[in-house]
Amino acid sequence: MTDHAIIADGLTKQFGSEHAVNDLSLSIPQGTVYGFLGPNGAGKTTTMRMLIALTEPTAGTAQIAGVPITDRARLTQRIGYLPAEPPVFDELTAWEQLRHVARLHGIPDDEADSRIETLLDRFGLLADADKRIESYSTGMTKKVGIIAALFHDPDVVLLDEPTSGLDPRAARTVRDTIADLVTREMTVFLSTHILPIVDELADTIGVINDGTLVAEAPPSELKSQADESPDLETAFLEVTAERDTTNAEQSQLTDSGAIGSEGEPHVR
Repeated sequence: MTDHAIIADGLTKQFGSEHAVNDLSLSIPQGTVYGFLGPNGAGKTTTMRMLIALTEPTAGTAQIAGVPITDRARLTQRIGYLPAEPPVFDELTAWEQLRHVARLHGIPDDEADSRIETLLDRFGLLADADKRIESYSTGMTKKVGIIAALFHDPDVVLLDEPTSGLDPRAARTVRDTIADLVTREMTVFLSTHILPIVDELADTIGVINDGTLVAEAPPSELKSQADESPDLETAFLEVTAERDTTNAEQSQLTDSGAIGSEGEPHVR
């Protein structure tokens, strides 16, 4: 594995004329937590889907754990992914779901069963392991999804809202688990709206707005840049507001004819 677990260069995704993600570059060291923040619709999920080869970029390149995202077969063995809605089979029990995940990764049944028991116990699901997932609460289903993402001990794990729907005790288990992963040199790409989690865990925070990375810094540095008060919420609101203001001003200039449709000033 390279020193940088995630490298992206000019990653871009267009849907028609709209840029969901525009010229995004990342360089994330191995064994760190990268907090990825942005308003709804800013491009967070599209970025993650490109990084795990579920969405093909319009332009740009990326590699995860030294594997180009164009090599999906190798990539899936090196990454774990938890989407906002965990991909589970409702008709299976948690134990059956995780046994299925283990077999997809070529893990022998005896080794898988030991790992399943340990992880279900850690997340408080062992007593319900033989119940169908369709009977689970949202939080319980999310726990199964988290376990599945981590099950094969990937080099990089991408988590989209991992604590959404969890009670405080389960959310603390997730936070402790993320902290433990880093001690084992795993890299965590963490997208969430819950700022205290990012503030607590992230080594670096990237803020995306309107498809563009508008800020990237350690939490302490990002907070120190806030004008009103030195907290992450204020810093986040300020950097995203600056981008919104810039876009609004450019739109007004374009509408008035002061700049052309490609963003270049008109020569009069």
